[in-house]
Amino acid sequence: MRKFYITTPIYYVNAEPHIGSAYTTIIADIIARYKRFMGYDVFFLTGTDEHGLKILQAAQAKGKKPKEFCDELAQKFKDLWKDLKITNDYFIRTTDPEHEETVKFFVQKMKENGDVYKGTYSAWYCVHCETYYDDEEVVEKDGKKVCPVCGREVKWVEEENYFFRLSKYNDALKRHFEENPDFVEPDFRRNEMLKILEKGLKDISITRTTFKWGIPFPGDEDHVIYVWVDALINYVSALGYGRGDEKFKKYWPADLHLIGKEINRFHSLIWPAMLMSVGLPLPEKVFAHGWLTVNGQKISKSLGNAIDPREFVKKYSNDVVRYYLVRDIVFGKDGDFSEEKLVRRLNSDLANDYGNLLHRTLAMVKKHFDSKVPRPYENEEIDRALIEETNKTVKKFVKLMDNYKLTEALDVLWNYIAYLNTYFDRTRPWILAKEENKERLATVLYNTMEGILKVALMALPVMPDSSEEVLKRLGFDEKPTFGHLEKWGILRAGAQISHGKPLFEKIDLSKFKKVVEVNKEMKEVETGVITIDDFAKVDLRVAKILNAERVEGSEKLIRMDIDLGELGKRQLVGGLAKHYKPEELVGRLIVVVVNLKPRKLFGFESRGMLLAAKYGDKLKLITVEGEIEPGAKIS
Repeated sequence: MRKFYITTPIYYVNAEPHIGSAYTTIIADIIARYKRFMGYDVFFLTGTDEHGLKILQAAQAKGKKPKEFCDELAQKFKDLWKDLKITNDYFIRTTDPEHEETVKFFVQKMKENGDVYKGTYSAWYCVHCETYYDDEEVVEKDGKKVCPVCGREVKWVEEENYFFRLSKYNDALKRHFEENPDFVEPDFRRNEMLKILEKGLKDISITRTTFKWGIPFPGDEDHVIYVWVDALINYVSALGYGRGDEKFKKYWPADLHLIGKEINRFHSLIWPAMLMSVGLPLPEKVFAHGWLTVNGQKISKSLGNAIDPREFVKKYSNDVVRYYLVRDIVFGKDGDFSEEKLVRRLNSDLANDYGNLLHRTLAMVKKHFDSKVPRPYENEEIDRALIEETNKTVKKFVKLMDNYKLTEALDVLWNYIAYLNTYFDRTRPWILAKEENKERLATVLYNTMEGILKVALMALPVMPDSSEEVLKRLGFDEKPTFGHLEKWGILRAGAQISHGKPLFEKIDLSKFKKVVEVNKEMKEVETGVITIDDFAKVDLRVAKILNAERVEGSEKLIRMDIDLGELGKRQLVGGLAKHYKPEELVGRLIVVVVNLKPRKLFGFESRGMLLAAKYGDKLKLITVEGEIEPGAKIS
């Protein structure tokens, strides 16, 4: 049996898990379930990262010892994965004695191979990101040096450390990237790593002396091992590397490291170099996906959007949340979680397209065939076309899933559901029933059910609960395997079907309430329909963009000076950099909400909000036709 080893990043326990941290784990679970369905022997790893200065400070802020603090947070992650029905095979903690033993063994091998030396380290340090930066990497803001990733102030640090000869492996890493073009995905993340290699890697500090919350460095316990070195080794320590565990021989190298884009450098450059140092094979693939925002905002407790995903699961079901995260957020790119969009997907894709087809098909089987799967008769041309389309869909779906193109795979699957609905409508089984054409009715209903079976099997990794329910309703009682997808005619004639309530319940958008955090409690707040009085509170004006420039250190933001006529000039900051060049914006007449409370982004105050339309990856500014004076009111 082929093996497949998949990992998530191990999550830092300085704060509780939320929908953002759940995203990577859900994606990993979908891939793990898919690989098991395809016949692989899967080992799925996740866990928590529990050492370092940030953890120590978080524990002290709570008045707790670090280990006590970590125990509580690690359990919250374990409980969440259980509630989300995550099928991980192992949960590792970096405070596990076995992990600490492996880390010392690994670092000792690096020392023995001549790749570790003692020196003095000086750099800008970000406590929040546990990362050090050179002068050219930090960003200047309000006269202070700030982290290029999180925007927090950094501190200049000088201390005696042990170093890893990362520079030694620069050429070997370049060769590996050239010989293995799919090593890092997506392509644009790979290109980012290649640019770093072109500049040349520098040796990195791998110990600390200013605090003790970490694993002691072998041979010099005045030093603790840098949290990132400790964390990366989890991928082999979980398999028993250095402890003679057969799991390591069986599953290493990892087939897929799933990570967020902000830790790509650690996984795609530093980790492979460490593995080269100790003589271990490199992972097959590192996939660095984008960031998840909520309603266009970065996830933050202070903004009230760091929502426990269980709140959405309770309200909509685990399957609906999983489906939405894959279907609406293109895997690999930045994505935005919107509860309103989730509801629209639920109503349109799941309730209308999928659930309604199942419901009306089984209703006819119950009425005309005594709730038994009918025996099909001779297929006509339209039936043969359906079978051919099914085979094509399965091949496309498998190819896309094998290449981790999860969103595209669901697009293909829903195109097939649309085809099935068209087949059902064009064959008009209700007319066949009225005409008492039993043989033709039996064939049409059987083929529709067989098509729905294929849908449930392909959807199984993404929506396990609803897929199992569909299989049950279709009278299919075997263990699902890929073989059931490859062959047409799996449903057994005469099997008992079960026709029940709709598979997915639609949400009335006019009465829709969304989940938000209010005074540290999750509550449902009315949304959807507004009154004219509500709309009148929004002051919309025409503004002219006078100049525009990129915000240094941000991939998305552009700072603009705008003219609002009698309201004067003001500054706006908007996430337009991926869609417009600054010079393309100058002179445009745009629509701005001018009575919005100002907020700071990367140190710049944004007084207002411009309007834009977004669909998928496309974003277009809302502009005004013809000439009109800046400041004109929109009503």
